[in-house]
Amino acid sequence: MTALSFLDRKHTVAPPGYSRWLIPPAGLAIHFCIGQVYATSVYKQALVDHFNTSLTAIGVIFSIAIVMLGVSAAVFGTWVDRVGPRRTMFTAACCWSSGFLIAALGIATGQLWLVYLGYGFIGGIGLGLGYISPVSTLIKWFPDRPGLATGMAIMGFGGGAMIAAPLSRALLGWYGGASPDGMAVVKLFVTLAVVYFAFMMFGVFNVRVPAPGWKPAHFDPSKVKAKAMVTDGNVSAANAIKTPQFWLVWTVIVCNVTAGIGILEQAANMAQDFFRDGATATSTVTATVAAGFVGLLSLANMAGRFGWSSASDYLGRKPTYVMYLGGGIVLYILLALVGSNSTALFVIICAVIISFYGGGFATLPAYLRDLFGTYQVGAIHGRLLTAWSTAGVLGPLIVNRVLDTQG
Repeated sequence: MTALSFLDRKHTVAPPGYSRWLIPPAGLAIHFCIGQVYATSVYKQALVDHFNTSLTAIGVIFSIAIVMLGVSAAVFGTWVDRVGPRRTMFTAACCWSSGFLIAALGIATGQLWLVYLGYGFIGGIGLGLGYISPVSTLIKWFPDRPGLATGMAIMGFGGGAMIAAPLSRALLGWYGGASPDGMAVVKLFVTLAVVYFAFMMFGVFNVRVPAPGWKPAHFDPSKVKAKAMVTDGNVSAANAIKTPQFWLVWTVIVCNVTAGIGILEQAANMAQDFFRDGATATSTVTATVAAGFVGLLSLANMAGRFGWSSASDYLGRKPTYVMYLGGGIVLYILLALVGSNSTALFVIICAVIISFYGGGFATLPAYLRDLFGTYQVGAIHGRLLTAWSTAGVLGPLIVNRVLDTQG
């Protein structure tokens, strides 16, 4: 037996009588940590000043991370299904934490490419593996409530910034603020690497997979199959990507995420820019309040992931996605036209937009399960997350280019 044999799938099969409600905390431990990627706007300006570069150049870090999330989820999707969640989550923890350490080295030595490599490339792989492994596991534990199951795990990804934003702000201040040598951000990244690795290992040791043939008490699979728009078969990942349904859902995710991720990546600065005095160009929103706004959006993101995903079990997956896309269009128009009239109105519109954004992610695995069955649902989910990678480039690129052009 090797030192890491406890990571093998055969050692993660739950014994008889094991409570499935012990699995969501394991998934949340992973998703809360990797959800930190949504808090990059808190220390983004510090990196711009340290490297003496543009917002677009620093925004590339975030884009690389999101691209690698989708690419790694797509490439390693079938591997995740084969080796099981524990080995996958352990690999994610190693990649995510080492990404912070490499990025810290890049900041300390003034090498921006190392930040791209660490936080963006390697950390992005950790994002992808950490994102899909708890989701595919929870779907198997909750065949009777797939929307609730995916919402429980993925709400942690949206809520990660709710903790990371104020924590990062406080640690930056404690470590000396945005100093020219960038050491405050270096110390921040090293601290996050250690803390996140410890929390993610909690998830690694506690995750389990159901035994073959297991099903919840009082659950009749035939009733699920009888529902409209729910398949009674199982489709492989290779065949799923050949269907028009896969690419239609892919297109919806690209549209939803491109807009939503543009707000999240620039949330702190956006809150200040919407409320600037015309004469002095001074914002009425302080940096502290703006950081709080990032945390509030994270709360909306988290609530939307759990609330809308759970509601989709009753509303149906397709009507729920119609609401995300159609309602989102109306809300973005309102934000542009009347968002600057009132801070309360601005916050409410943004919060609902981000709840739809989060809900779209959380409802997705259950939708894929309805369309293609549970066989290789993790791999199918991973391939569809390439839509997130595409949007991860488009959203920040559009927003940062506009900001750089306007000065």
